[in-house]
Amino acid sequence: MIIEHKGINIFFETYGHGNPIILLHGFLENSSMWQPFIQPLSKNNQVITIDLLGHGKTGCLGYIHSMELMAEVVEVVLNSLRVTKATLIGHSMGGYVALAFAEKHPDKLHGLCLMNSTAHADTPEKKINRDRAIEAVKQNHKTFIRIAINNLFRPKNRSLFATEIKAVINNALQTPLQGIIAALEGMKIRNDRTPILNETTFKIMMIASKKDPVLDYNMLVEQIKNTHCKLVTFPDGHMSHIENKDVFLQEIMHFID
Repeated sequence: MIIEHKGINIFFETYGHGNPIILLHGFLENSSMWQPFIQPLSKNNQVITIDLLGHGKTGCLGYIHSMELMAEVVEVVLNSLRVTKATLIGHSMGGYVALAFAEKHPDKLHGLCLMNSTAHADTPEKKINRDRAIEAVKQNHKTFIRIAINNLFRPKNRSLFATEIKAVINNALQTPLQGIIAALEGMKIRNDRTPILNETTFKIMMIASKKDPVLDYNMLVEQIKNTHCKLVTFPDGHMSHIENKDVFLQEIMHFID
């Protein structure tokens, strides 16, 4: 389905009936990443997948896609479907967007799952790395994508999931240059939202992986200490929906029950 927002197309799909579950993809991904989980999740729930700004079939809104701007897209989709309360599940950048939405609309959430994501803002070092990534994208975005996707997996899994990695890369290569840079700029300037982890009226869960090449596991554990956030630990990398597919689905099913 497509709706217009600020002169661009927003693409989303909806499946099943019941309690609304919103699935938000990460950087260089799109809503198709959730396909293996649609059938089981939509048996008893309404599952909504959204292409975030500059990804998939959703257009770009300028050259910086802040997490607040992306959260606005989620709000527009929910309003169009007349959904008043939902559970958000966000992978990586999708988690940042979910947190931005939660900050503005805590009353609209039943639950929030941060999947290989963090409530922290970028460190100064991370911001420098974002700028380097933007330069690499401008020089050769295809090479950047291939390297970036490979680096999301635990090293020992890169041969094990070679077919899946190739599919993720081919999908990511469809992302427009403007969308890639705008997302990097948006992630770079995002706010710290750790207070949300302890000030929620809704349930909250973090999925963290011990060998995540992107996010330090111990830092994530420390982040949720003394908060209301439940921790689920996986043994592998940043791509839990691929590297730990079956257990990931089980945990999500428990969370939305």
